[in-house]
Amino acid sequence: MSSVMSLLGRGAAAGTVAGLLSGGFSWLLVEPLMDRAVRREAAHEAAEHSAHAGHHAEVFSRATQHAGLLVATTVTGLALGLLLAVVHLLLHRHAPGTGAWPRALRLAAAGFTGLWLLPFVRYPSDPPGVGDPGTVGPRTQAWLGAVAIGLIGVALAWALHGRLARRGHGAPARQLCVAGVLGAATAALFTLPGDPDALTVPAGPLWDFRLWSVATALVLWAALGAAFGLLGERAGRRSRRTAPHGGLLGATASPIEPSTPR
Repeated sequence: MSSVMSLLGRGAAAGTVAGLLSGGFSWLLVEPLMDRAVRREAAHEAAEHSAHAGHHAEVFSRATQHAGLLVATTVTGLALGLLLAVVHLLLHRHAPGTGAWPRALRLAAAGFTGLWLLPFVRYPSDPPGVGDPGTVGPRTQAWLGAVAIGLIGVALAWALHGRLARRGHGAPARQLCVAGVLGAATAALFTLPGDPDALTVPAGPLWDFRLWSVATALVLWAALGAAFGLLGERAGRRSRRTAPHGGLLGATASPIEPSTPR
């Protein structure tokens, strides 16, 4: 139980650090784009409703929204860190202390691909103010469907890679099969309905925003994998120092694959 709680604690710490880093990155580089988008949308609404006397004040100021961004990214990072720890526990419960660094990086890469990258390919991020509020429900359902397809694709690719490795197939065969599964998942994404809203944002600002969104997600997942891996390596060194000589925790195991039971 203590090892499980320790693993969850490492996941929570890694996720918090990753969330703060990605939030700071977004606040410094992405939020200026969003501020311009908000001002453009406000000007558009003012022009449309110039004949009306009433004026609706914003519920939250942009300064409040900027602070909320850091809170949101930290909470998101915390949740993803706990999820990463649980997945690590399920996949590597037979040798939890070995190969923490490569395992963390692989899990973070898989999470980024399934939870973010593949859904993004089908439904790229749009700046604030884009989209009809009446279509929020269908758009959310479509996005959740894309996440489900992405996760299934990554899980199948991971399982196939492991099975081929156990059967002794070389790296080219394993990697080509993984690419084929992910390609099929990408094709399946395009069976989902398209975006029902017409884009009115100029192409330049739109793609600037989308590219910065990719960069922010990369910062989040890369920091999550690196922090989780470093904390795991530290915990592994501490366990080896405190374990009795020749004991179970002091036994030598492969840095990547679980040790083979005798």
